[in-house]
Amino acid sequence: MTKRIVLYSLQTFSSTGGIQKMTRTLAHALHLLSVRNNWDFKLWSAYDNNSDLMKQYLPAEKFTGFGVNRISFVLKTLFLAKKPDVIIISHINLAIIGLLVKVTNPGCKVWLIAHGIEVWRPLSPLKKAFLRYCDKVVCVSKFTKAQMISRHGVETLRCEVLNNAVDSFMKLPTLFTKPAALLKRYRIPAGVPVIFTLTRLASTEQYKGHDQVIKALPNLKAKFPGIKYILAGQYDHKEEIRIQRLISEAKVDEQVILTGFIDEAEIADHFLLADLFVLPSKKEGFGIVFIEALACGLPVICGNSDGSIDAICNGELGKAINVDNLNELENAITDYLESPVTAKDRKGVQAKCLSHFNEADYINKLEKLINE
Repeated sequence: MTKRIVLYSLQTFSSTGGIQKMTRTLAHALHLLSVRNNWDFKLWSAYDNNSDLMKQYLPAEKFTGFGVNRISFVLKTLFLAKKPDVIIISHINLAIIGLLVKVTNPGCKVWLIAHGIEVWRPLSPLKKAFLRYCDKVVCVSKFTKAQMISRHGVETLRCEVLNNAVDSFMKLPTLFTKPAALLKRYRIPAGVPVIFTLTRLASTEQYKGHDQVIKALPNLKAKFPGIKYILAGQYDHKEEIRIQRLISEAKVDEQVILTGFIDEAEIADHFLLADLFVLPSKKEGFGIVFIEALACGLPVICGNSDGSIDAICNGELGKAINVDNLNELENAITDYLESPVTAKDRKGVQAKCLSHFNEADYINKLEKLINE
């Protein structure tokens, strides 16, 4: 039986972040399922333009970007010629779309994708109303599912967990050697241990834990002379000032390399350059960056109080710590660096990650949810 499915997104292709990456994977999975099952699938994006489409994810005829034209976005939703059977709302900020569809097409199944901090907080009356009408809340981690149940009273039977998957278009390494070009760029001598953090560095989001890593560096540089900490990600001016102050106070100017934004094409090489990925965050809904690191064979240290636990499979793929405990962070980093991973180890880490977070399994789980 043909199903009509519409995925609504705030932004999918014109920006890079965890939610955008997850939405790309979801859109590609739905496209492949629509081909497999003869379904009618469309992706509508509020803030993208049509020209932003990355055509490896889905063909142009399945994508509409509204370029911030909110009126057109809402009106087209209201007057859809073909009423959808299922709509998937990729962010709670699109709650109004879900409510409009439910009012105009009561038989349509309405899903919400619940990520992280956007739903781990008090919600507006409109968003609360939307949650009451949702047929399914698809959570990216067990932690987010627990938050939806405890904070917002969503019935357990309406909550499903669908962990994120490694993007099938991410270029994954087959050889696990440190890229010579990056060693030269950052002036890192051969054999020097490298720890790596990749995240958005925003003054409004000081929960990522990179400041804790900087504070741990003085003791780490005594144990591992020459150690380098590559802190990567786009930052605002206020956060740059704060980070530079932390670096100066800790006297680790020689250890920290602040790169700024890294192009998507170079991310895998940066994972190869490092010996350990460290993001001791408190508020990761899942943490796509963890499975990207693991898919490049890089061990991971994360926080133990958020959705990161799902990304490391409850400790099978990495180490979760109390991010407020500097000694615990320092000891975890020390343990990894004292027994650095070999190429063989990294290949094993990659294989384990891909056995849990591959697109084929993701597609099959998604198909099962839709067919229910």
